[in-house]
Amino acid sequence: MSPDIAATALAAAREAAAAAAEVIRHYWRRGVEVELKPDATPVTIADREAEQAIRKVLQAALPQASIYGEEFGLDGERGDLLWLVDPLDGTKSFVRRTPFFSTQIALLDGDELVLGVSSAPVYGETMWASVGHGAWLDGVRVGVADTAQMAQASISIGNVKTLTADARWEALGALIRDSNRIRGYGDFCHYHLLSRGSLDLVIESDVNILDIAALAVIVREAGGVFTDLDGAPPTLDTRSVLAGTPAIHAQALQRLRR
Repeated sequence: MSPDIAATALAAAREAAAAAAEVIRHYWRRGVEVELKPDATPVTIADREAEQAIRKVLQAALPQASIYGEEFGLDGERGDLLWLVDPLDGTKSFVRRTPFFSTQIALLDGDELVLGVSSAPVYGETMWASVGHGAWLDGVRVGVADTAQMAQASISIGNVKTLTADARWEALGALIRDSNRIRGYGDFCHYHLLSRGSLDLVIESDVNILDIAALAVIVREAGGVFTDLDGAPPTLDTRSVLAGTPAIHAQALQRLRR
């Protein structure tokens, strides 16, 4: 992808996230009715209208790219450029009036994640990154901490329900015992905190690529390492996350390997 196309794509992703934020804020103020999808997860008019707003911007700016969204799936056949869109990641939080939800927009060029925008309109911050150009929080460049020892590390745990039945559960417990402190910020929030140096490791075992694609680019461009729990880079099939400072990630991966 040429530098011009990359710049256009990042600008479009930021504009699309801002358009979605307007929709989300509108429904956050007035409230919404909740429906259930076939998989029993909630969806609202805010999810659908936010994705429509995102698609309108992305299609106009980069018509050669396909879009795969949480609410409306893949538009046509996949090309080399593929947008990954979750218009309202954290719908359960949204409907319970908890501000830990966000809009996630990432771009795949072939098999490489090349940019990401993570917008949390009610929480009040937006992060973005593109390969080779660093990670940014509301216009200020950010980076991960230099924490190198587990005894000084702050760990955040997201959704780890399936990990409770995994052989690695005891290893996770030992890891937590050896750390400085444990929190559970969840969703976009702990990745934002990691990227700006406020914590050192994020662990999740139950994710979807649409939840974390943009955040993977942001964490990496902030100087962190972002893999699944087996150390593999994120793909469309990724279901778990191990993200952290380089030293802490390496130590955690060694201890959690099956």
